[in-house]
Amino acid sequence: MTTLRYRLTYATIVSRYIDIPMKTHEFLGQLTGMHQMMYQLIKSVPEEFCYQTNNPEIPPMAWLYGRAIYVETYWLREVLQEQGDKSGLVREIFQAGKGNDAAILAQLPPLDHLLNWALEILDDNVMRFANPGLNEGKVHNHPMMVDGTIPSLILQSYAELYEMMLYQLHERQLLATPLHQVAKPMAALPPSTDHADIHQGHYRIGAKDDPAAKDNELPTQIVELSGYRIDRSPVSNGAWLSFIEADGYHNQELWSDEGWAWNRETTDHQRPHTWRRDIQRRWFTIGINGPSDLIAEDPVSGISQHEAVAYANWVSNYGDEQKEEMLKGAVIQHEYQWEVALRSQEVKDYGRVWEWCGHPFHPYTGYQTPEYSEATTSDFDAGHFPLRGGSIHTQLPLRRTSYRNHAAPEQRFRMSGTRLVFPPSIMPWNKK
Repeated sequence: MTTLRYRLTYATIVSRYIDIPMKTHEFLGQLTGMHQMMYQLIKSVPEEFCYQTNNPEIPPMAWLYGRAIYVETYWLREVLQEQGDKSGLVREIFQAGKGNDAAILAQLPPLDHLLNWALEILDDNVMRFANPGLNEGKVHNHPMMVDGTIPSLILQSYAELYEMMLYQLHERQLLATPLHQVAKPMAALPPSTDHADIHQGHYRIGAKDDPAAKDNELPTQIVELSGYRIDRSPVSNGAWLSFIEADGYHNQELWSDEGWAWNRETTDHQRPHTWRRDIQRRWFTIGINGPSDLIAEDPVSGISQHEAVAYANWVSNYGDEQKEEMLKGAVIQHEYQWEVALRSQEVKDYGRVWEWCGHPFHPYTGYQTPEYSEATTSDFDAGHFPLRGGSIHTQLPLRRTSYRNHAAPEQRFRMSGTRLVFPPSIMPWNKK
């Protein structure tokens, strides 16, 4: 019934406001699509699950849904129309950083009340976006609406929160004890030697003339990089199995001090987050739809940044032990190296797992803090690291080369993998 209501609302908009600018028309189509997706997702699970935190690092689905409504209303009512009544009423509950606060979560209304509140707000919001003459044209004439910034920020917020809701569903599967018998055991693979050479030079980093760009993608940078080689594909399941079979999780020399302390906390930290064994001790994986056999060539998923660092150290040592010169000096990628390689079309298989990078998440040189709180990135510190590329759950508004995700190094729920870089091939134009 609610999905039909959305469709009727959008059809009414198109017929009633025929003078809507085409960009607004397209935005409203995508916006109502996101409304439907989030509503259908939260209605697909029992009400009690919407308030559970199967992973304490992920806010419950009810909060994520409410935050999406809050963010849209903040931009429309508070910024565009200068009316902070609707967003101000729920700011204390749904502002960023409140999703894991037990006292805040206790204030969430029952699901029926939450959904009724959301539908009333969203229907009114869509009509306000669609009416060019409302409030003397403040919505459509605002500079951040004209250049597409606010529509992009709203759609990206929905995409980010929708992805987090999917991760909550995934965690629910991981907490179960599915019976699965591996039909085709995965074979171990050596670390990949299929590398792309990137020559030393000056390269552009960050967004350029893109209204969708978030503050952490700006300003555009020109950076100088030495030559390097980079894996054409992310680290595979089969290569990770080789790391496990080489006792990589029990070799302290491969781990940082912080990583080793994390590794020792629980045996669950001594395998990828989504991997399990069947009764014959053969590895399989659990996805959002349940268990399945692992495919050796697919990217490994569900590893922490600590694990990525240890794996890179193992690969570098593997090069010494196997006399494989191409593997010596392996480290996990810097996000500049990833972005340059992607722009150069030298890598493949990106967008299947979020890829860990090896340096702290930082603002670009010349960074300027945005005027509005909901446009401002937090977590620029040594305790967070960049993730690039996107996962199979990542929606289109986030799938661009300059988009920067980030997380604490111990987090594994984001379907995270990694990609390695190596010293450059011996060529006269590469710096030694």
